[in-house]
Amino acid sequence: MSLSGKKIWIDVEQPKTAIMFNPLFKMLKEEEVELLITARDYDSTFQILNDHNIDYKKVGAHGGQKLEDKLELHIERLKGLLPLVTGFSPDHFITFTSVEGVRIAYGLKIPSIGYNDEPRNIPVCKLVFPFIDNVITPNCIPKEWYIELYADPKKIIRYNGIDEIAWLNEFTPNDQILNDFDLEKGKYIIMRTEPSAACYFIDKLDPNETLLSKIFSPLYHEYPDHKYLLLARNEKQEIFLKNKLKDYSKNKNLIITRYLPQLDDLCFYSGLVISGGGTIVRESSLLNVPSIEFFPGETAPQEHFLRNNGFPLEHIRDVDRIVKRSVQILRKGPNNERFTMNFKEKLKKFDNPNLICLNYVKINFG
Repeated sequence: MSLSGKKIWIDVEQPKTAIMFNPLFKMLKEEEVELLITARDYDSTFQILNDHNIDYKKVGAHGGQKLEDKLELHIERLKGLLPLVTGFSPDHFITFTSVEGVRIAYGLKIPSIGYNDEPRNIPVCKLVFPFIDNVITPNCIPKEWYIELYADPKKIIRYNGIDEIAWLNEFTPNDQILNDFDLEKGKYIIMRTEPSAACYFIDKLDPNETLLSKIFSPLYHEYPDHKYLLLARNEKQEIFLKNKLKDYSKNKNLIITRYLPQLDDLCFYSGLVISGGGTIVRESSLLNVPSIEFFPGETAPQEHFLRNNGFPLEHIRDVDRIVKRSVQILRKGPNNERFTMNFKEKLKKFDNPNLICLNYVKINFG
């Protein structure tokens, strides 16, 4: 079925969505779809969209960690989105887990489809699942988890893989990024802070708190000639890290920032990726990069999926163990397959959720 002439609204509420949907935008344009793309100011979402030359409308911001702020900005964003959507009059709505988007689509009877790989985000899931028409979920995450959060079992679409495959199966690394940052293959480490403002982190971390300040120093003393790219999620975390690591402020081997361009390229050529959240270490491990996650909770099903399929991901919560394991990985160095395209052959075994979404919309609304 053809989607030519159809109007589709897509809401981008976080950096992962901006990355994941970029290939989908291209697919839909090839189908001659008219797109309305709206985006929320959260972390590096706008910068990623800008880097990919995406035409989008800025609407609203993330509410931070306080519940009152989340609710207030939720209401403001609904008010900002409504006139744009009614003026566009879409035939379909596509989202990751936009609470505001799903509420408006439901209220205006716009058919909707979304993706979800994070049922641990219970507040958002409870607000989205009862009102979305269909939700695409990885097989590795128990279907019962979604049903317990009010998803209709008849509307859950399953696939063999994880979300990060949606963009990495088209990825070809570009080593020009090494020159841009004066980096050497395998001789630098990427570190990502925890998503402390997320709903499931409230009461676990202060907005500025991150374990990276404790992980970096002992690792640096073991490998002072390596470079370290520390990626904060917000201004408070960035300030916190710069204050904690001020003794290293003049060291050219340390970069503390809230945004890194071409992050997949940087991950591919790195010696190690360490993160308090899941997305970047899932990406890096799919690229055969040794990866350590220190998320302070249970190991997610996606991580089990990666490990069961031979991808180099470990979940370690203790700082001393993280440092010890990191030293072991760096001492061993990259293997013969690290900087080859072998990862693409592995990815071909799994499903692409963007294709599943596109085909579903074509079959049902083309």
